[in-house]
Amino acid sequence: MTEEILINFTPQETRVAVMQQGVVQELHIERTASRGLVGNVYLGRIVRILPGMQSAFVEVGLERTAFLHVADIWQPREAGCERNSERPIEKILAEGQSIVVQVVKDPIGTKGARLSTQISIAGRMLVYLPQEKHIGISQRIEAEAEREVLREKITRLVPADETGGFIVRTMAENASDAEFETDIAYLKKTWADIRDRARTSPAPSLLYQELSLGQRVLRDFVNPETTRIYIDSRENFQKLESFAAEYTPAVQPMLEHYTGQRPLFDLHGVEEEIQKALARRVDLKSGGYLIIDQTEAMTTIDVNTGGFVGVRNFDDTIFKTNLEAAVTIARQLRLRNLGGIIIVDFIDMENEEHKKAVLEEFNKALARDHTRLTVNGFTQLGLVEMTRKRTRESLAHVLCQPCPTCSGRGEVKTARTVAYEILRELLREARQFNAREYRILAGPAVVDLFLDEESQSLAMLSDFIGKSVSLQSEPSYSPEQYDIVLM
Repeated sequence: MTEEILINFTPQETRVAVMQQGVVQELHIERTASRGLVGNVYLGRIVRILPGMQSAFVEVGLERTAFLHVADIWQPREAGCERNSERPIEKILAEGQSIVVQVVKDPIGTKGARLSTQISIAGRMLVYLPQEKHIGISQRIEAEAEREVLREKITRLVPADETGGFIVRTMAENASDAEFETDIAYLKKTWADIRDRARTSPAPSLLYQELSLGQRVLRDFVNPETTRIYIDSRENFQKLESFAAEYTPAVQPMLEHYTGQRPLFDLHGVEEEIQKALARRVDLKSGGYLIIDQTEAMTTIDVNTGGFVGVRNFDDTIFKTNLEAAVTIARQLRLRNLGGIIIVDFIDMENEEHKKAVLEEFNKALARDHTRLTVNGFTQLGLVEMTRKRTRESLAHVLCQPCPTCSGRGEVKTARTVAYEILRELLREARQFNAREYRILAGPAVVDLFLDEESQSLAMLSDFIGKSVSLQSEPSYSPEQYDIVLM
């Protein structure tokens, strides 16, 4: 399946859309004011150790302190030594200590960045592990003979005195010795620069910043299916062309400067797809639909037949809807960058063969996802449980914020509920303060209710407290907002 990559540059942000057969599969957005942190290397300072959580908070110069768990602390393996996970963190680290760390997960919501002391530096063909003498091969290269050839090639090219290790990336399957040597030299120089800065910089300091989104596209996103990379900015096209010539020469012929009058994302329907990716409801071609709810704890996806009535029988209708939903859900996970725990509620199927076929179709569609995930199959309740690694904010969290009116609940109190709250608050105020009269300031819907259906309730309360109550409509107030003024 051929793939095209669209890159839209503005001074404020870079947006990338990965297209397959004209359909958007992935969206990546990086804003100049808040670049992603994953891959950055810092010289940090331990500010607090929490033995109960076997974790430490590390000051690395960000808005919030970052988080380091004992399982993410690397130390040399020696014969007879206990593993890190068995050593308490208070015996490994000390408060005030300087430490070189790398961000493995961006800050998400109220959580600080997740750190590791095992550094890895990504190149085009290889990932360098300066602390670990090991040659590994990407799991996506499945042929055992090919894995062995690549392992022997890297072992031959790496100097005998090299103390670090390498992982061969998927795009290195057909790489030449010269390309590997260039990558090895670049990665070793980068690590040498990081060590030099760590020796001379005060803590906290940024020692190495991961490439920009545009550069990462050339290094990480391109695969054998990629045919073209369209860039809509001449200045950035020239920058990426220079970067490709130096680091990713195989990608350079794919770069193309888009010069059309119509915006690149409009031309390929990406803007419309972004709007759809922010909605709860996703319509299926058959007439069914999905409801996607993203919460702090997990994401739930509900499949419904909607207007699809099928042509044969009810079981076939459900089966076809679930098959279509399986493919669509896999795409939506990538498009929205949903991570963490995900629960999929397919329409209930009695036929075990149908269940097996839907699960196979789901796993097949998920195989295109580059993010690590696990699928546990159907539970006794007929739900599919899965996890998808969360390394950056979801699309909704990047582009949206909680609604100031409903505080992210997705619903507001009715005018009658607010009116009854006001009546209770009035009674409370009357018992506490001896005001001459009271004035209610509220939204138009609440005031209209007090003037019509609840006028008797307000009059009864006014008689009960022995004070007059007036109303004032405030169009700028939210549906739940009100004030009671003592006159």
